[in-house]
Order: sequence, then structure tokens, then C-alpha cells
Amino acid sequence: QRGGFEASVGARTFSDNADLLAQSDVLVLSVKPGVVAPVLEGLADAPELHRPLWISIAAGIRISALEKALPQGARVIRTMPNTPALVGAGASVLCPNAAASEGDLALAEALFAAVGTTWRAPKEDLMDAVTGLSGSGPAYLFLFLEALADAGTDQGLPREAALQLALQTVFGAAKLALEDSRDPAELRAQVSSPGGTTLAGLSQLDQ
Repeated sequence: QRGGFEASVGARTFSDNADLLAQSDVLVLSVKPGVVAPVLEGLADAPELHRPLWISIAAGIRISALEKALPQGARVIRTMPNTPALVGAGASVLCPNAAASEGDLALAEALFAAVGTTWRAPKEDLMDAVTGLSGSGPAYLFLFLEALADAGTDQGLPREAALQLALQTVFGAAKLALEDSRDPAELRAQVSSPGGTTLAGLSQLDQ
């Protein structure tokens, strides 16, 4: 199984985290938040714990908690990616600690830019808002997609057609907003003719 995983992702694997640490310049903490502390505790006696750049994608784990578990001066970058990274369309936010250099941040940005867009958070307090917006945001949109498709089905559309129309509509609207210089409010107004069906639908959403 380990060999199959290595072949599928094109990377080496290790059965011991200390061996991984010794051979890595960058370490990504990609475990569940509740496992971060035990993982770092298990490396407490490793001789090179201070050497690599540490990048955390563990939601809710503050930089101070990571610094406490690592040697003084450890370079840490806290990040919040989201699941669309799986298809190269992620939105990732990065926040470095004081020890991380501009080069460290540029390296981290390059890593996450490979799976989408990146933004530097000027202060860590903003990461909670990021978690709610782009971290959890895909779930909000999936729910919206479900509702659009369900509404279409309720109005007599075949399920497959309703879902395809909902998916393409959300994709197209996001693409238009990305590529058009106008604010989303302006784009919405352009579609909302006075007395028209769109304005009636928006009124229901407002309620």
C-alpha cells in the first residue's frame, strides 16, 4: 500500500516522522487539528526541529501554539486553503510568524499557487474570518447548488438537467465576476430589470 501511494503521488514516504524531518526543507502539517500537538510532541527530541520551514494547514491552530511546540526561532507559516484546491481552483490564505523570511513566504505562496490563488493575511486575527469565508465557503455554495437544482426539479425539470444548469450557472457567474472589472453588485444590477423575474427572485432571497 505504501509503495502504491508513493507511485501515485510521485513522492517518497517514511514510516517515522523523524526520518522525514531529517530529509525535508519544508514540512507541511496536514493532519487534523487535534493531532497537531501529539505529532509535534513526538518530534520534541529531534535534533533538526528548528531547521525546516513549517507550514500548517490545520484549521484553528494558532501560530503561538505551533511556536510553543517548536524550538525558539522556528519559521512558521499558518495557512488556510480550501477543498477546490483538489481541482486547481483553491483559495489559500497565508500568515507568517515573525521568524519567517520573505523568501519563506514566497516559497509557501509558490506551493499554494500551484493549486489556485493565494493571499497574504496582514495579521493572524483575520484567519478566523478567512476560515468562515473561503474555508467553509464551498459548503455554502454546495448547499446553494442543491437548492437551485431542487427548485428546478420542483418546477418540472429533469434532475440531471436541473443540476447541470445550476452547476454551469454558478460556474459561469463566478467566471464572469473574476474576469469582469465591475463589482458583483453592478453585475447583479445588470441582470435585474425593473419589474422582472430576476428582481422578484432576489426579493425572495432577501426575505
